[in-house]
Amino acid sequence: MIYLLIYLAAISLFAMGITMYDKRAARRNKRRVPERTLLLIAALGGSVAMLATMWVIRHKTRHMKFMVGIPVIIAVQVAAAILVWRLLP
Repeated sequence: MIYLLIYLAAISLFAMGITMYDKRAARRNKRRVPERTLLLIAALGGSVAMLATMWVIRHKTRHMKFMVGIPVIIAVQVAAAILVWRLLP
C-alpha cells in the first residue's frame, strides 16, 4: 500500500510539473508537450493533480478533450479502485 501511495505522489508531482512546463512552453512559443502524452500521464495516475493544475494555471481549459477526458479518466480510475478494493480479501 505504501508503494502505491509513493507512486501516486510521484506521478501527481510529475503531472503538475509537465502541465506547468507545457503552459510555459506555450507562452514562449517553444516545443510543446503532445496532448497524447499529457493524457497518458493522466491515465497513469496523475489525473487529479493534472486537472487541478490546469484549473489553477488556466491551461487547456478550453479544450474539450481535456475538460471532458480527464474527468472521465478520473471516474474510470475511481471505479477501478472501488472494484479492486471490493475484490481484495
